[in-house]
Amino acid sequence: MDMTILTLFPEFFRSPLGESMLKRAQERGAARVWVRNIRDYTHDRHHTADDAPYGGGPGMLMKPEPLCEAIEAARAGDGAASGRASGSWVVLLTPQGRPFTQAIAEELSRRPSVTLVCGHYEGMDERVREHMVDEEISLGDFIMTGGEPAALAILDAVVRLLPGVLGDLYSPQGESFAGSLLEHPQYTRPPEYHGWRVPEILLSGDHQAIARWRRRQAIARTLRRRPDLLRQAGIPQEEIESAVREATGDTAQ
Repeated sequence: MDMTILTLFPEFFRSPLGESMLKRAQERGAARVWVRNIRDYTHDRHHTADDAPYGGGPGMLMKPEPLCEAIEAARAGDGAASGRASGSWVVLLTPQGRPFTQAIAEELSRRPSVTLVCGHYEGMDERVREHMVDEEISLGDFIMTGGEPAALAILDAVVRLLPGVLGDLYSPQGESFAGSLLEHPQYTRPPEYHGWRVPEILLSGDHQAIARWRRRQAIARTLRRRPDLLRQAGIPQEEIESAVREATGDTAQ
């Protein structure tokens, strides 16, 4: 998979791309990540990428020329010599986009090429949004200085879904949000610490019983913390009530 990030601050991504899962994904060839400076597509000696908005108002807007040229280059794969897939799916990171979810991460992970466009300042010229973008995504209902943190979060969420990136092929499936349920409680050694014991069921070796325990714990936890997710999961009310009774009555079992 090819991932291109268009940004005014490419150094923001240097360290994360050289660490942990993102580094491993690139070394294994599962993902190829390019970070492009939008200022490289300007044509004046000052590399101007922003200007005052027509009609007045606070702040500055990102200019359409460098943004459009950067997007066009990403869509073309920056030339055949790069070996990148052309026809990249362009995502604008903006608080006006649809909220990012695990389902969207899975959608993006199935695309051969994705370009993430990081906004900045007071936003960008509306013509970029209207004519150059395939999709708009928001990380959440809060305000950040620019789109770079959102791009990094989306990059991480998408790349970890690619085949061969995680050590265990099935490890993403049991995580929070993967199936509309929060993840069940997890424990590791030692079995007792400061008098706090691991639930005995997890030490039993009975894998069917452990699976049942984990599911009812996940259901009960989701009901307590994110009932909106539970409504999406389509779990019968009878199973929810049973899971809550058992989870609250045998958390130490």
